[in-house]
Amino acid sequence: MSVRQSMLAILAQGPCYGYQLRHEFDRRTGSVWPLNVGQIYNTLERLERDGLVQRGHTDEQGHVYWRITRAGDAEVARWLASPLARTKGARDELAIKLAVAATLPGVDAAATIHAQRAASLEHLETLRQARRTKRGEDGPEGLAWSLVVDSMIFSAEAEVRWLDHAAERLTGHPQHAMALELTAERPKRGRPAKSGAAISEAEITGAEITETAPAA
Repeated sequence: MSVRQSMLAILAQGPCYGYQLRHEFDRRTGSVWPLNVGQIYNTLERLERDGLVQRGHTDEQGHVYWRITRAGDAEVARWLASPLARTKGARDELAIKLAVAATLPGVDAAATIHAQRAASLEHLETLRQARRTKRGEDGPEGLAWSLVVDSMIFSAEAEVRWLDHAAERLTGHPQHAMALELTAERPKRGRPAKSGAAISEAEITGAEITETAPAA
């Protein structure tokens, strides 16, 4: 979705052709997430289908210029003014891996955490080194790159803190006591019923607010 909306926002500056859009996207995101041309044109066709862009003129080199519609302008304004909604359906592969490892009989989950922590620290140092190398660069493209890299650094730092938290949690539980053996109970078809452990993101947020709210 962010690629779709970013392309619309770029087109709000003026008509562009496919390769030009890819270049402009790279300039504004520090070339951290390069797009392939197929993705660009697939997105443009979907935007055209939704009435947000239109095909314009073709230049002498055969480049088809795309331009934004009024509906597209309104969509860009809405996107920029609206907070990003974090969907509870997004899966965290690392959290899933450690949760499964912690409940598998005979698996040393602490070793899994240790290996991941070493890799996460190495990744974090690589990001910090890249940030130090380009810290003095000025201009809009340098700013865009630094914003993206800073976000990645903060995320990596948070991952290391969470791994330390997970390791501390595991030390309080004997490995054999946390193992989940396969159950002989036949699962029911359809969506599983919501259990006490399956709480929504909103409920988690609410619980955190309740716990941290100062006493009256």
